[in-house]
Amino acid sequence: SPQSRSKKKSRKHQRFMERRALLEQKGLLSPRGCLGSQTAEAGPEAHITLTKANGTTAPRCGKVSKPKRVVSASLSPSASPDSIARHHSVLLSQGNGSSKRVRTSSLVLRPGKYVAIDCEMVGTGPQGRLSELARCSVVNYEGDVIYDKYVQPELPIMDYRTRWSGITKQHMKNAIPFKTAQAEILKILKDKIVVGHAIHNDFQALKYFHPKERTRDTSQIPVLKQRAGLPVRANVSLKNLARHLLHKKIQVGCKGHSSVEDAQTAMELYRLVEVQWEKELAHSQPPRPPSPVTDPTADSSQYLDDRYWPTDLMASGL
Repeated sequence: SPQSRSKKKSRKHQRFMERRALLEQKGLLSPRGCLGSQTAEAGPEAHITLTKANGTTAPRCGKVSKPKRVVSASLSPSASPDSIARHHSVLLSQGNGSSKRVRTSSLVLRPGKYVAIDCEMVGTGPQGRLSELARCSVVNYEGDVIYDKYVQPELPIMDYRTRWSGITKQHMKNAIPFKTAQAEILKILKDKIVVGHAIHNDFQALKYFHPKERTRDTSQIPVLKQRAGLPVRANVSLKNLARHLLHKKIQVGCKGHSSVEDAQTAMELYRLVEVQWEKELAHSQPPRPPSPVTDPTADSSQYLDDRYWPTDLMASGL
């Protein structure tokens, strides 16, 4: 009958209105008094007035554009070299491949995770043949100095090697003990990707081994030697790479090397081929094996064994 139909219609309409009110309350639907639908073209401040039949004006709801989703370009501190390289390749594909794009890729990534190091050594032991740390410099991704201190070797200095190290007796007056310097430096290097030239010598002077997957040795990069037009298997000095690729002169004069300058140069060379090098590293490394899944019940059950019981409890139970 028409009456039953109107009842059904009114119930359906009532449920519809309840749902509409709930959506409006949650902000998922425009209020009923507003005209028009939300579009992406209109700005948030767009307000249009409508003329009513009696000549008065009523504001029309502003059409608010939906915010675009922005994908974060940062990586977690524990990101593997594999994920770093994939991220580099994505950034490179988005740009035109210019050097400017390459230089900014790691700034978007994690600039704080990159440091470059260089150490200067002096001779100790019999005839000064033993190399010990006398100065250490660490710079960040931008080349800013974050550590630069002179270090007192553990053994008496027999040869300052000033011609190469730049170290003199005067420098040792304010030098800090080796153990102190070692603790400070290793704290900086922890969880970092460390760049250097022939960096194994620096780690040896620090009596430290850095994880291989987080080490970038500019003396071992074939792409750098190729760019410089030098043999891939040749041992190329930092000085020659800087001259060929960066067009700058380092390690000149008779006052010896500057560990700050050498660390900054190593970082510059790394950034020059960063994207390509990280990509090659990711392809050359074997996939990591999956971590074993442990059964929590099996792990906890072992503590029911007698050997885990306190000694005094065992004695009282006998």
